Amino acid sequence: MILTTTPSLEGHQITGYLGIVTGETIIGANVFRDIFASIRDIVGGRSSSYEEVLRKAKDTALHEMQAHAEAMGANAVVGIDLDYETVGGSGSMLMVTASGTAVRYE
Repeated sequence: MILTTTPSLEGHQITGYLGIVTGETIIGANVFRDIFASIRDIVGGRSSSYEEVLRKAKDTALHEMQAHAEAMGANAVVGIDLDYETVGGSGSMLMVTASGTAVRYE
């Protein structure tokens, strides 16, 4: 399955648009990551623990979106958009949403 942010598939003819597909995930960062991230904020540098959580959430949302597209009979998803939001009272939960258009191509 091809997943792309572009609206078309270079070198391929889209033969059918099957509809919008989405994938969502909400993932929490644990208290230890929060503590180490706070220290990173003070001393500077990248927070690899948060980057790992962010990457996992993105991959999960994309995988869920792909599964929805496959269930519709698609062999590609075009125009993918990824959105990231913090949710929860203290903003310690991360929501990632992937959306795109499920298509068939030749």
